[in-house]
Amino acid sequence: MSMKEEVRAHLQKDLVPFWQKLEDPEYGGFYGYMAEDGTVDKKYEKGCILNSRILWFFSNAAMALEDQNLIKDAQCAYDFMKEKCMDKEYGGIFWSVTYDGKPLDTTKHIYNQAFAVYALSSYYKASGDKEALNLAFGLFDVIENKGFDEGGYKEALDRSFAPAENDKLSENGVMADRTMNTLLHVFEAYTELYLVSRDERVKNKLMWILDTFKNKIYNPKRHRQEVFFDNAMNSIIDLHSYGHDIETAWLLDRGLDALGDKELKAAFDPMIADLVAEVYKKAYYNNSMSNECEKGVDDTKRVWWVQGESVVGYYNEYEKHPEHEEYREAAENIWNFIKTYIISEKNHNEWYMHVDDKGNPEKGNPIVEPWKCPYHNGRMCMEMMRRLA
Repeated sequence: MSMKEEVRAHLQKDLVPFWQKLEDPEYGGFYGYMAEDGTVDKKYEKGCILNSRILWFFSNAAMALEDQNLIKDAQCAYDFMKEKCMDKEYGGIFWSVTYDGKPLDTTKHIYNQAFAVYALSSYYKASGDKEALNLAFGLFDVIENKGFDEGGYKEALDRSFAPAENDKLSENGVMADRTMNTLLHVFEAYTELYLVSRDERVKNKLMWILDTFKNKIYNPKRHRQEVFFDNAMNSIIDLHSYGHDIETAWLLDRGLDALGDKELKAAFDPMIADLVAEVYKKAYYNNSMSNECEKGVDDTKRVWWVQGESVVGYYNEYEKHPEHEEYREAAENIWNFIKTYIISEKNHNEWYMHVDDKGNPEKGNPIVEPWKCPYHNGRMCMEMMRRLA
């Protein structure tokens, strides 16, 4: 089979059925945890980011596979989001709810609000349900009115939108006031919202975020993005996140394409090319991608989402610059690595969370949990279906 046929088959025959089987017929939504041995914990908390990503996945799978039956699966996630994940008292989306849909972690993280906008925009595109678009704009207003100040986008807020400690998106021993990761996924969400609405307010925010990436996130001297920041947008750790840089490269291009300004896209091309070239040089070996580098020390784990985003990121750069044949080869080689080592046959062909640089899986990691979802791998399949001849 060609790569295009392979990714379509993987999406249609593996990922879609796997996640369909996790629908919770009793309490709604989808079960939130599956252990390495395939055991489902039906009483595990339901992460609202996981639910948003599942809603995004089935909405887009319905369109990519031209299968309207998948709208029913998307609606399962949509109904659960609308009825259980949204805070009807203060607005916004909870971080998590109990297995039966009661508020559990009531943190209002801007990253989480963004993923709901992303999912609702896709569900509207797939289903035509105008209520979903209205809900997306309601969360857009929450982000802009509660989660944005003169310095940029905030991170963690409590249920009533007072500041809270950002432990959920901080790691590597720092506590960040602002992060590249939240900004990237607000941009991703607003791209989707703009594509389905062409709303000028959304367009203006996309332009603001692009400017921030270019002037505050991107470090031209180190050929990378900075990751964690204090409130004044000073970087607070020496960290190169290879996965986020390759993901950012193609997501920025997607947003630039949505805006439709060729001169603006050309202006960003050197920055994006620099990010891709640097991760190719530093992180790509053994036909796969290392995770990150902190203070000069590489974390060589092959994390599932980093591999998926790298396939798309390298191929996207090859499409723009076909003289860089090495990027096309990298995309193909990483897909072959994924097929050989990361897709887990014993777990219905979902992906291991991560393997080492030789392809050996680390024992004990779940197959499904609040961050382990069908979004990165499903999106890789859909993007490559669209891009490959």
